Amino acid sequence: MIRATLGPHDELVLDGTGTPPETVRVVGARARSEASLAATDAGWRAALPLRVSRWGGPVLAVPSGDYRVEVDGRKLDAGEITALPRALGESLAVEVADSRVVVGAPLSDVEATPAGQDALRRAYAEEADELENAVFFESFYGRNASCNPRAIDAEIARVAPGATRYWSVIDRSVDVPYGAIAVVEGSSQWWRARGVSRLLVINDWLRHPFVRRRGQRILQTWHGTPLKRLALDRPGFDPRRALAVVRESRRWDVLLAQNPYAARILSKAYVFGKKPVWVEGYPRNDVLASGDREAIRRDLRLGPDERVLLYAPTWRDDREQMVDFLDLERLAADTGAVLLVRGHSRTLLPGADTTGSRVIDVTGYPDISALQLAADALITDYSSVMFDFTATGKPVYFFAPDLDHYRGKLRGFYFDVATRAPGPITSTQEQLTAALVDPETPARHAERYASWVARFNARDDGHAAERVVARLLDQGMIARD
Repeated sequence: MIRATLGPHDELVLDGTGTPPETVRVVGARARSEASLAATDAGWRAALPLRVSRWGGPVLAVPSGDYRVEVDGRKLDAGEITALPRALGESLAVEVADSRVVVGAPLSDVEATPAGQDALRRAYAEEADELENAVFFESFYGRNASCNPRAIDAEIARVAPGATRYWSVIDRSVDVPYGAIAVVEGSSQWWRARGVSRLLVINDWLRHPFVRRRGQRILQTWHGTPLKRLALDRPGFDPRRALAVVRESRRWDVLLAQNPYAARILSKAYVFGKKPVWVEGYPRNDVLASGDREAIRRDLRLGPDERVLLYAPTWRDDREQMVDFLDLERLAADTGAVLLVRGHSRTLLPGADTTGSRVIDVTGYPDISALQLAADALITDYSSVMFDFTATGKPVYFFAPDLDHYRGKLRGFYFDVATRAPGPITSTQEQLTAALVDPETPARHAERYASWVARFNARDDGHAAERVVARLLDQGMIARD
């Protein structure tokens, strides 16, 4: 029997008897860690760090979720490790049950209970602390610190250093920008930060009961120019969904749009009425004009001469995990490229990293904008990433084997992408490979590409964040000092 304890620095310590193994690992869907091993009088001890560095970033807690323990490559069975009741470490909570290692957010024992959350929620709703010169950022429900909110954060840090910057995160695995304060969702600090911040910058719906304080403002940046129908425009009428959409959009004070087309669609789909819509380009795309491509490629361990393809399909309403229509390892081999695989944020938690020769799963990478800068070409289906990537001038390829089903039954489109796409639309792996290896493919779609860029990327000039933050300052939503 192996005894499990939590060490003082977020290490899972395993004490076993007999001959020491050669390797001990904890392996999860998006992260893994290898133990340092030492002999003891009784046998051996393995110290498994539950804080790791990913993508060359800082050492942070591993993402929340289930992990298995592997000893010399063999998964331990139930009963081989002693149970460990929930233990709270410096940056995570961990428990061991039936040989599963369950990592969670570092909420206190009180905060982690339904009764504790009810008490914090009531206090948040009833108390009215004075607003601070602070901004509360949340991106993709706290799963990462990315997208338009992150670019706006960087500009606020530059021109309004007196503003406190809070970032809502689901756990301590999320890397927040330098100088910002991470607040774990559900903690007392999280509830307080959301209540005292003068400005909230979000890119999706506000979750949990939200109470607006007098003077509090909300900037909804959204997270992409829409091709697929959303909100009230989705197929089929659902009165509960319609009510939820109206309630949500009434919370927003300003809506950010990448282009006039998106402004019109988002305003109508979310019944935004006569409230202001700022058409300023997307701050998240500023990095495409000014970012350090070579530094990003080095972090990803990509060679300077490697051809790099970014595969970024959208999520499907009828499945939790990323689509599996492609043999990714074969695609990398047939094209001679390195394939960066980026699942949609909705597939981050239920999915697991894809593996393979010359295949790198970057679903957990902090920000897709940096991946676009690193890549030489994009492969997608119906994802809004198509509207961002064309700001780079690099080629786009479409792989859409379920086009008729997605367009006709699952979600529907706002326009016929088949007649306007800035790149070839393929439906089989063989067609996609042929398009990728043909050097003349981009030239055959150059006219459509130019028309697309003129329509959707006119304001993606590298200065969108500057314009947005200047308006926030002018309207008193934040202060410089």
